[in-house]
Amino acid sequence: MPRRAKIAKREILPDGRYSNRTVTMFVNKLMERGKKSTAERIMYDALDRIEQQTRKNPMETFEIALRNSTPTIEVKPRRVGGATYQVPVDIRAERRMALAIRWLLKSARSRGGKSMAERLAAELMDASTGQGATIKKKEDTHRMAEANRAFVHYRW
Repeated sequence: MPRRAKIAKREILPDGRYSNRTVTMFVNKLMERGKKSTAERIMYDALDRIEQQTRKNPMETFEIALRNSTPTIEVKPRRVGGATYQVPVDIRAERRMALAIRWLLKSARSRGGKSMAERLAAELMDASTGQGATIKKKEDTHRMAEANRAFVHYRW
């Protein structure tokens, strides 16, 4: 990170099918070894599966899942006088979105199922209903921050 210069934020273009920037961010995070077309196919297949199974707009389910899995507070280690405290801090909006996307993909990858599209669709549907590993991760993060609320005055 430069000390003086501002970091230029790269503009993310909306995806082709849904014209949504969040879907593009999700596809970019899903992508492995630069295979963007494969990542797009997995994402669109997952959204199609959601539409078939729920008979609802898949973008609504996707956005609800993201909203449900987005954390608002996390803990960061802070060293004070030889002791390390877990200090609760608020999360900026960009990091919130990045964490939610990362947690959804990690949960989908570790989930049992045949194809990645099936696992991703199942994880998104679970997250939209307030269940699943991603929601558990969010709740654990919030619980940890709540438990360490006494150290909030060490915030910097």
